[in-house]
Amino acid sequence: MKRCPECVLALSLAFAAAACGNGSSNEPGNGGASATNAGAPGVAGAAHGGATTSSAAGAATTSGGASTTSGGALAASAGAPGTAGASGSVGSAAGGAGAAGSAHAGGSGAGGNASAGSAGASALTCPSTILKAGDATATLMVGSASRTYLLHVPAKYTGTQPAPLVLDFHGIMSSASGEKMVSTYPTQTDADGAILVFPNGLTGPGGAAWDVGPCCVKDVDDVAFAKAIVSDVEKTACIDPKRVYAVGYSMGGGMSHYLACHAADVFAAVSPAAFDLLQENVADCQPARAISVVSFRSTSDPIVPYAGGYSAVVTGMPITFLGAKATFAKWAELDQCTGAASAEGSNGCASYSGCKDGVDVVLCTKQGGGHDPGNAAVSWPILKKHVLP
Repeated sequence: MKRCPECVLALSLAFAAAACGNGSSNEPGNGGASATNAGAPGVAGAAHGGATTSSAAGAATTSGGASTTSGGALAASAGAPGTAGASGSVGSAAGGAGAAGSAHAGGSGAGGNASAGSAGASALTCPSTILKAGDATATLMVGSASRTYLLHVPAKYTGTQPAPLVLDFHGIMSSASGEKMVSTYPTQTDADGAILVFPNGLTGPGGAAWDVGPCCVKDVDDVAFAKAIVSDVEKTACIDPKRVYAVGYSMGGGMSHYLACHAADVFAAVSPAAFDLLQENVADCQPARAISVVSFRSTSDPIVPYAGGYSAVVTGMPITFLGAKATFAKWAELDQCTGAASAEGSNGCASYSGCKDGVDVVLCTKQGGGHDPGNAAVSWPILKKHVLP
């Protein structure tokens, strides 16, 4: 796929299969909260939002051995009853009762039991085989259909600690490899050791695309495909199930909107670019919980008008875009945000505050521009701070 100055190929009337990437800074982010250990015996640190609990030193424990998970992301050390040893460390199984942090929720205190804390989380076992850095194509069956995706493993992926997973959906008439070429996410997510997946859509009237209701592939359950990808990757990679995200460009942005509406139980946050919610099925958008949405739009987009409106670029599947600002307001309504949106900042982003469960609803507007991809340097720092409850 070739880049072009206007970010729209000759087939732009079919949502622009590819576009030139906009500039993004390479600012490595925090790869998610890491578990910590309090120095006192029987105290467990909590990673990303898990409650920290403690119990009196000397509480009865089970056997004097140590229990660890594969890969060492979670660990628990048990000492003799009535003893409290030095604080433990994540990933170690040293003897003596120590305090082990849980990578998902607070571990309990005495005996260093990190497998089930006050939040009721269970231990995560990482696959014993560690994936090598690089790209590979994977195939899986979803119903009766054979589906494929491109798996990208960064050099900083260790395989011993739960990593974020990001699904990046391509535009219409594009592909997984085409999306990887124009995506701004690898530069940002690689620094955090996050696993990236670029799914391939099935062919509809306008080319490879996604089923988001009235458009753009008929009778395909792409929500099931997305969930199947998450389950499939979890079999071979050490993935944190609370930190799974969906992003996408053009029609792929539409797919990430659709997943926010219909799979908020799997995806912690989404970031669509160059697409809006649709009038035809916006009433069906009823997410299971409040979910963070970071949208990117350009005021001069010739494919998906900023103000919204009718589109018949896919034969037999007309749609009506809600518009950038109306989509922004709709997500604020769905996420029960209070007050008015903020003024746009230096990067063109406005946001709602006071949303349910502390989620973010953000619209980043590029004055002029065209049918442009999003800017992961802006969205990834927002996305990665949100985890499933």
